Amino acid sequence: MPSEKTIALRKLHEPGNPFVIANAWDAGSARMLEGLGFAALATTSSGFALTKGRKDYGVSIDDALVHCRELAGAVDIPVSADLENGWSDEPHEVADTIARAIETGLAGGSIEDSTGDRANPIYDQNHAAERIAAAAHEARKSTSGFVLTARAEAYLWGEPKLADVIDRLQQFEAAGADVLFAPGLPDMDAVRAVCSSVSKPVNVLVLGALAQHSVAEFADAGVARLSVGGALANIAYATLADTASMLTGGRFDALSANAAGRATVSAFLRN
Repeated sequence: MPSEKTIALRKLHEPGNPFVIANAWDAGSARMLEGLGFAALATTSSGFALTKGRKDYGVSIDDALVHCRELAGAVDIPVSADLENGWSDEPHEVADTIARAIETGLAGGSIEDSTGDRANPIYDQNHAAERIAAAAHEARKSTSGFVLTARAEAYLWGEPKLADVIDRLQQFEAAGADVLFAPGLPDMDAVRAVCSSVSKPVNVLVLGALAQHSVAEFADAGVARLSVGGALANIAYATLADTASMLTGGRFDALSANAAGRATVSAFLRN
């Protein structure tokens, strides 16, 4: 039977009634975000890479899955993982990634259509759909109820035509994806066009110009889920850099200014 966490994650996806899925980068941030009231969390590949001192896409599948297991076990709410491109070009190996991800206790995960090759950054559409179909088949073999998100990455790698991105998302829907995601959509008109062109729930990355819009506006556009990617991790690390740079300048004012913040943080942690 599906797990309580996967059931809960599926129920959260209501087009026109979006929930915000916060992206955690370690167990501590996951517990804080849970304590702040988020109903579900996602991992962030770039945020996790930061914890390893690496750039995005610089983490191995083994390291990523250990990380997923730690986050899924650290909180009582569902966790969906950024599984990059499944760490493989081949559909059957992407399916194996899904099988391994399910074993970590994740409630869901995403597979993207980016290749990792800057000279040819996006998979051919038919091949991309075959990869999603293999992932969906593996997810359905499991009794966990794993929620599969299919990502069309073209907006992060160039200047695509919206019609082409929508066509790809429709093919991913037909291939069996549960949630559809095109990170980097340029404006609310594009968001509306995507949501009206598919029947599965749509995730939108709040990035760039989209950050000026409210949850209510995304609801009107038909969005089911809102994510923030590596933004929270980047803000946390930027705060570290700003504060630590004051120490190198010979002053400690920032430490006393953050005394109240330490109490807030500790309230979310466990023994």
